[in-house]
Amino acid sequence: MSTGDDGQSHPSPHAAGDGSTASKDRDDAPAYDLRGLKCPLPALKTRRRLRDLPPDARLTVLTSDPLAVIDIPHLCREEGHMLLSSEALADAAGHRFVIAKAPGVREDAD
Repeated sequence: MSTGDDGQSHPSPHAAGDGSTASKDRDDAPAYDLRGLKCPLPALKTRRRLRDLPPDARLTVLTSDPLAVIDIPHLCREEGHMLLSSEALADAAGHRFVIAKAPGVREDAD
C-alpha cells in the first residue's frame, strides 16, 4: 500500500513478471499478462478477454511483443473500445495498455 496525494491508501501497482493474469493493476483494471507471446496472439487474446467483460469494464494488458503497439490500438479502433493509456514498461520489459470496453459491443461467437 502507498499513500497518494489525496492522503488515502492505495494498492501498489502490479509487479511485472510475477506471471499473474488475474491480478489488479492501476485503475483497478484486471491485468492480463501476455508477455512472451508473439503476434498475433496478444491482439487475439485481448479481443477474447474483452468479449468476456461487461460493457465499460477496464482491462490492463501487458505485452512484450513490439508489434502489439500497432495491433492493440488497431483492435480498439476496429471494435470501438477506448484505449485509455499506452506506455512502455521500465527496462524494456514490454508495454502496458489500459482499455475500456465499448458499451453495447456484441458478444459474437468465433
